[in-house]
Amino acid sequence: MNKEQKIAIIGLGYVGLPLAVAFAEKYKVIGFDINSERVKELQNGHDHTLEVDDYELQKVLKINENGYGLHLTDQVDDLDDYNFFVVTVPTPTDKNRQPVLTPLIKASETIGKVLKKEDIVVYESTVYPGVTEDECVPVLEHKSGLQMNSDFYVGYSPERINPGDKKHTVTKILKVTSGSTPEAAKLIDEVYASVITAGTHLAPSIKVAEAAKVIENSQRDINIAFVNELAKIFRLLDIDTDAVLEAAATKWNFIKYTPGLVGGHCIGVDPYYLAQKALEVGYNPEIILSGRRMNDGMGKYVANEVIKLMLNKEAKVKNGNALVLGITFKENCPDTRNTKAIDVINELKSYNMNVDVLDPWANPEEVKQLFGIQLIEKCNQLNKKYDAIILAVSHNEFLEIKFDEIKTEKAVVFDVKSFLPKKLVEGRL
Repeated sequence: MNKEQKIAIIGLGYVGLPLAVAFAEKYKVIGFDINSERVKELQNGHDHTLEVDDYELQKVLKINENGYGLHLTDQVDDLDDYNFFVVTVPTPTDKNRQPVLTPLIKASETIGKVLKKEDIVVYESTVYPGVTEDECVPVLEHKSGLQMNSDFYVGYSPERINPGDKKHTVTKILKVTSGSTPEAAKLIDEVYASVITAGTHLAPSIKVAEAAKVIENSQRDINIAFVNELAKIFRLLDIDTDAVLEAAATKWNFIKYTPGLVGGHCIGVDPYYLAQKALEVGYNPEIILSGRRMNDGMGKYVANEVIKLMLNKEAKVKNGNALVLGITFKENCPDTRNTKAIDVINELKSYNMNVDVLDPWANPEEVKQLFGIQLIEKCNQLNKKYDAIILAVSHNEFLEIKFDEIKTEKAVVFDVKSFLPKKLVEGRL
């Protein structure tokens, strides 16, 4: 394990690409993805997810005099020369909220075809404790004919990418690492520490590192569920939730979370991975699933609150026009995975409302394919008046909208994120 590390990143999405670019500053790196269109896009020096600046990407695509840099491919054979594999594929849930490990298994099969003695495989994808050793390693062993810890080694280092966040980028977030033997764990930690300026934390085992990942986001999910429940209570009591949170936050040990729609590929998914493992060992996780139920229901709740306000103002509901601002899962980011804004849209449509969606960040073709929605891409393209306007995502561009020009006389404006000036809105969480 003392030979020079040649790093292969398997999966070039929101997690894999920034990591590949960071490693390419100091190592020979190959980025592999089964999506040939994604590979071509990146080879042309552009990342549509906007996680990596075009200049930074184009810089590492030029191999320097030390042989360091980033090569991109969709061909498995190109991985033959590499010995340090990092798996960054998605791990979603299905329609029944069950973990889907298929991308992880497929990635393990791919690596197994090229795995050699002394190679290292590190998984970063979100999993429940035990997946690396119980699900992935058998695939690696079967495909390669090699044995873990005698021929090759594995590790787990949970991804901590925050899409759209230009302050907490991959190298500026402390990294948890682990390995299947003490020697492998030390080497894995050293490789990550060489590019992660925020430092690393070497966990005592792979299962500990896996568990740390799922509880990070499960904790956040539960905390947001709590303030979402508070928002429901305070709306009934006619109390401003935001003002309550501001007042409570004056206490030194109060942790301020804000209500809203909780989707995305981490917070909206990770609790189900932990819950699945708990159920497998005979424990019914009450708090984790209760928090997820609360957050999963917020889209429908918001839409129904809007309808109530419209009825009170005698605004037009049936065949009325509604505008939803934002369909990505979070602000100032193009990622639509597991967005809960779609729940607001679908519930409004159930009242026979005509719903338009404005989002300057989302990919129109992706939104059309995923949701069947013809997106309005720019704020200056709004050309009708609406009976209801719901701010679901707090993109900065929405502050430029002249609401008086697009509202009917009895229109309702509802602000899910407490983002707009209070004088503009009739309702907030």
